[in-house]
Amino acid sequence: MTTITPQQAWTQMRRGNENFIAGTPEHPHQDVDTRASLAGGQAPDAALFGCADSRLAAEIIFDKGLGDLFVVRNAGQVVSDSVIGSLEYAVAVLGVPLIVVLGHDACGAVKAAIDAETKNPPNLPPHIASLIAPIRPSVRRARVIGQNDPETIGRLHLRETIAELLAGSELISDAVAAGTLGIVGANYRLSEGRVVPDAALGVIDVDAD
Repeated sequence: MTTITPQQAWTQMRRGNENFIAGTPEHPHQDVDTRASLAGGQAPDAALFGCADSRLAAEIIFDKGLGDLFVVRNAGQVVSDSVIGSLEYAVAVLGVPLIVVLGHDACGAVKAAIDAETKNPPNLPPHIASLIAPIRPSVRRARVIGQNDPETIGRLHLRETIAELLAGSELISDAVAAGTLGIVGANYRLSEGRVVPDAALGVIDVDAD
């Protein structure tokens, strides 16, 4: 179980992303000895819940290695029972001090949700329609404030995702209230490789060194 604070965990994540942006990754914990040492257990420093998009390889964009991140992903980073259960395991059993919820620009799930709210929506396969259903309220909320661009809708959905995690898990919300867990919501810019914080909960300053 890790002993670092939520702030320290986020600082490590941010610095790793800076390495990736600069093209100077350290590629830590990717050697044979690390692989062997992890065979008996894991103690990741953070959990990441992100979109399943192939361009969001979490360990790469944060310059992490084996055993560093507990990663949960699905299309559009949509909250479900399996997502909450996985993140509760990361918090309660593995003791991670940080959850990063990561969205990104040009998200296919967000685009599908926008298209589903048009007058002539496409006929989606049932499971895809069910998957994007939680994103559609963010499309409608954006229109209320006169916005219909994917970036605004993605940010609204990101914030709603965090709210759903807190509402859906007393374990997670209690850990945030106790100061043992921080949550950072961020957006990944595909062309830059940059992770941009959008929201933070808990004892954490996203701009601190």
